Amino acid sequence: PFKEEITFENVDFNYNSDKATLENINVCIPFAETVGLLGESGAGKSTFANLLLRLYEPCEGRILFGRTDIREFNIKELRDLISYVPQSPILFNNSILENIRIGNPNASDDAIIEAAKLANAHDFILSLEDGYQTIISERGNSLSGGQRQRISIARAFLKNSPILILDEATSSLDNKADKEIKETLKNLCKGRTALIIAHRLSSLEDISKRMVFKNGKIVGHGEHEELLVSCEHYKEIVEKPNPA
Repeated sequence: PFKEEITFENVDFNYNSDKATLENINVCIPFAETVGLLGESGAGKSTFANLLLRLYEPCEGRILFGRTDIREFNIKELRDLISYVPQSPILFNNSILENIRIGNPNASDDAIIEAAKLANAHDFILSLEDGYQTIISERGNSLSGGQRQRISIARAFLKNSPILILDEATSSLDNKADKEIKETLKNLCKGRTALIIAHRLSSLEDISKRMVFKNGKIVGHGEHEELLVSCEHYKEIVEKPNPA
């Protein structure tokens, strides 16, 4: 079983421009720790996650799982270790059952139903006329935002990877759906390394460890009270009338 820390070691990255998107990133995330990634749009949070997924390669430095450079893994091995829940789930014109099965193509129907229960999606699925055989319209437009997100979360439960990335996973939901899904996400994070990318400070209210990004750099890493003292940018975010 994978139980390695994730280390960014002197990592620089830019998108073919003179300005670095990430600069001199040095951070170690212990296994099974949940960390919130906070900062304004364009600060480097999503790029940090994209490098972990090897959608891009560092221009300088390296990323390690334990003592192993992630470039030593083949892409499939690496991505099998990571579950990704985006802000806007990608759903297909197929049954709900098959949309969840994307998390693990070899999963049994019983395993899919269990994953849906863990994601608190089972009840709403059964309320539909055809249950798990309900055909979703293209992009899932026949479902609410909260229902689409629960299907995406069910995929992550089904995949059961040791690393989890939540990329603004509740930012497009209304307050009621946001509150309901937060508890589900808390359960999903248990026992695995979780990176939660957030625009809103309220998305991280139950998460003690936080990384603060500004202009491509990590300017703070620690717990809320610690960061209020040590990180001026974090203090600015907290004190904004409507924190990003």
